[in-house]
Amino acid sequence: MKQKGLALYPGSFDPFTYGHQDILERACQLFDHVEVTVAQNSEKHGFFSTEERKQLVEACTGHLNNVSVAVFEGLLVDYAKAQGAIALVRGLRQVSDFDYEFRMAFANRRLAPEVETVFLMTSEEHALISASIVREIYRYDGDISTFVPPAVQEAMAAR
Repeated sequence: MKQKGLALYPGSFDPFTYGHQDILERACQLFDHVEVTVAQNSEKHGFFSTEERKQLVEACTGHLNNVSVAVFEGLLVDYAKAQGAIALVRGLRQVSDFDYEFRMAFANRRLAPEVETVFLMTSEEHALISASIVREIYRYDGDISTFVPPAVQEAMAAR
């Protein structure tokens, strides 16, 4: 049953992978609207700039009619409340993800009890994909085509 309202799917998405896309597509089936919320951290220098990551997510999600992409900096739950979000969508690949996400969900619930955290398990074929693994494979000229959408692959190759 689809929930009315806005859900945020936050992350750094550096780069956006097929695992991210899998979680997003499934979240779109659960909520009226899902905003991919690209985290901006002025203290971190990623592979792609925040604006590049936003543009790449937009390029990879054009087939989804209930998705938007935005950039935010600061406390996620404050941003979620300001946007009127009812949920935060978090993807889980492995048990190690759950430990971190579990603690974050409790902290977020204490700060904003009206914003629910929803965990989605990634599909099995994407369980071992992470942005850091993609960057490492790319750094050593490995084939990343099975891990990232074509727009991301092209953007990485252009570097």
